[in-house]
Amino acid sequence: MTSSHDPQLLKGVLSLLLLHLLAEQESYGYEVVQRLQGAGFADVLEGTVYPALARLEREGRLASRLVASSSGPARKYYRLTAAGHEALAAGAAGWARHVASVDAVLSRPLSAAPQKGS
Repeated sequence: MTSSHDPQLLKGVLSLLLLHLLAEQESYGYEVVQRLQGAGFADVLEGTVYPALARLEREGRLASRLVASSSGPARKYYRLTAAGHEALAAGAAGWARHVASVDAVLSRPLSAAPQKGS
């Protein structure tokens, strides 16, 4: 999928996506970017993901460790902390409520479309 996503919507859900991907498996930043892009977020770039990872780490939701790499500098691998797992659970529940509310409005039938020039 190559369609772009509304940057404001993505900004609001990026932390939740990162927490979920890192709950699936410990990863380094570039790998997280690739996984997001593979999931359909082709327009998500490293310059968006790395600051979000750093913020989640400062907030205590992620922990990191350096792992030596044969192809360059050491890679910083991220994993969820207990606080990260709690934030993921709360965020996923909040997202589900949000989606249900939006769907409830968007699924309402509309009257006929207004005539052009009205």
